[in-house]
Amino acid sequence: MLSRRQMLLASGAALVPACTRWATAADAADPTRVFTDGKKPDDFRLRGHKTLNDYFPFTPPKTKEEWAKRRERVREQVLVSQGLWPMPEKTPLNAVVHGKIDRDGYTVEKVFFASMPGHYVCGNLYRPKAGGKKHPAVLFAHGHWAAGRFQEENEATAKAMVARGEESDVERAKLFMQAIPITLAKLGFVVFQYDMVGYADSTAIKHVARSGVPAGDGFADAEGELRLQSLMGLQTWNSIRAVDFVQSLPDVDGAKIGVTGASGGGTQSFVLAAIDERITAAVPAVMVSTAMQGGCVCENCSLFRVGTGNIELAALIAPRPMALPSANDWTKEILTKGYPQLKQLYRLLGAEENVTARAWLRLPHNYGRPSREYMYEFFLKHLKGQEESIPEPAFAPLPPKQLSVFDADHPRPKDELGAKGLRQKMAEASDQQAKGLKPDELRKALRAMLCDELPAEIAIRRGPEESKHDGLVLHRAVLGRKDEADAVPHAGVMGPKFKGDSVVVWVHPNGKASLFDGEKLAAPVKALVDAGCAVVAPDVLGVGELAMAKGFAVDKTYAGFTYGYNRSLLANRVHDVLTTVGFARSLGAKTVHLIGLGELGPVAVLAKAAAGDAVKKLAADLHGLEFAKITDPADPLMLPGALKYGGLPAFLALCPADDRWAVNPNGREPADPAKAVEWVLK
Repeated sequence: MLSRRQMLLASGAALVPACTRWATAADAADPTRVFTDGKKPDDFRLRGHKTLNDYFPFTPPKTKEEWAKRRERVREQVLVSQGLWPMPEKTPLNAVVHGKIDRDGYTVEKVFFASMPGHYVCGNLYRPKAGGKKHPAVLFAHGHWAAGRFQEENEATAKAMVARGEESDVERAKLFMQAIPITLAKLGFVVFQYDMVGYADSTAIKHVARSGVPAGDGFADAEGELRLQSLMGLQTWNSIRAVDFVQSLPDVDGAKIGVTGASGGGTQSFVLAAIDERITAAVPAVMVSTAMQGGCVCENCSLFRVGTGNIELAALIAPRPMALPSANDWTKEILTKGYPQLKQLYRLLGAEENVTARAWLRLPHNYGRPSREYMYEFFLKHLKGQEESIPEPAFAPLPPKQLSVFDADHPRPKDELGAKGLRQKMAEASDQQAKGLKPDELRKALRAMLCDELPAEIAIRRGPEESKHDGLVLHRAVLGRKDEADAVPHAGVMGPKFKGDSVVVWVHPNGKASLFDGEKLAAPVKALVDAGCAVVAPDVLGVGELAMAKGFAVDKTYAGFTYGYNRSLLANRVHDVLTTVGFARSLGAKTVHLIGLGELGPVAVLAKAAAGDAVKKLAADLHGLEFAKITDPADPLMLPGALKYGGLPAFLALCPADDRWAVNPNGREPADPAKAVEWVLK
């Protein structure tokens, strides 16, 4: 083991100081302690959570192969985060299209369809009058304007919009929300402008507003987290079904479908295009940036942006055409932060001409006439093959009340469900799907829930330092991941019988300090050492030298604001165990076993399920964990998505029965460490 360590150091493994001043191995209080004088590891997780207002840069890949692998991982994570892995059954839309209004060069119709039984998507369909051929289609997501597609500005606001150059006349400014579908229809596009959940006609479920406002109406509780049921996921599903709807229209060319929207509608646009290859071209306006990622509940959900951000999420669209209008808001730096990196990616993929960005820094957050005209030009080029600039013509908007879908002849559907009823139906369908998941599919879901996998390379932050202690070799190091700023203190012990064959990863609520009982080796650990094993123990997040002074805080308004950017505490602990397993493997051990005790037993189960054959035997205390009994999103055992995929029994089933020893399913008889060791050694 020593020679292997020396080889690691000689190979140039990173020695980034995690903190100053090591403890001495002779520290009587705790011989495994790494730091003294109250010092702590320089682990980014101890500095607080990442939030939607942090910095989210994108580093372009160096090769197509590197991007293909990264794209697959991020796309899987997006699908899992939205509750769409595997994709739900596409039930009949039963679309109702009625109330055609004949206008100059186009028609407007009223539409509602069932994206799933009991839940309806509403909107307006704008069609060119020219018949006899198929037209490209554009989906238009309206964004967070108060009345959605019914938005009508007052006189004073409209005049202000004209004064700053956002609109060219007051009438257009008042009803600018109709400018896009009307103009595109006149240009030969079929346009479906559809409601966000809780807007205009789609009011069966309330649209909970922005950050800081309690997220209610049934999509912000622990069960929602455990089942990955979210307002954002519901909207994304509605967008996918909107593609199904326009593709079903006889006058639509299903191979030419664009999507656009501003603000929250921009989020809908890039998320849809990222996961649905049927989108041919996308224009997410005033949303994609390295800065603020989206402040509404409907733009955030657990797992969504852990380890990524809006620039990379939009990059999933590549090499398909994408345009990024920006304004004097959080997108104002797109031309220098984000766009150059996207350009580099598109160049790598041989499609540099397919991505473009433009900024109107004199204008506030908007989807005003300059950016709309930019969008028309883009869609004409990429969906119709026409190279021309189009000044937006004057148009005669309809009074918003005439656009409403429901009337006396077309009342709201009798089977329409509120949040509670809909979520119950979603859970039933999801549970049925989970029963048919193959192990590889479940393992991919787990990888996305953990936002992690077994590392191929370990970063040595500090050490290893080795010394003699009571006739043993005591090893201490600070380890992390190549692409993260984590710093996890480790300690390991080995005796003279260790020949490099077996390493046992010891996961204990007291961390690496549990290797010793006072100044002597703890009896179960001694049994492993006497049998010729090396034993390595980490201080996982929240334990030992990685203790958190303020605990693991979770946003009280909506847990997705926390878990959407950070691993849960449980997932962080699995991350640290996987780092330890990766380290043990890097030392050349022929066999790695895993023992998880007390409340960290479930952590060991998840780590073994994620690590697969890299870990041979698992001995774990199940600690009575039943995800279905968790009622607080801030519970330290929360794992978003766990219940959707079958809970702890499903993850335990990913560990071969002959290689696992799992006890204490009811939480009443804690695992005996001596018996766990005995089972591993047999």
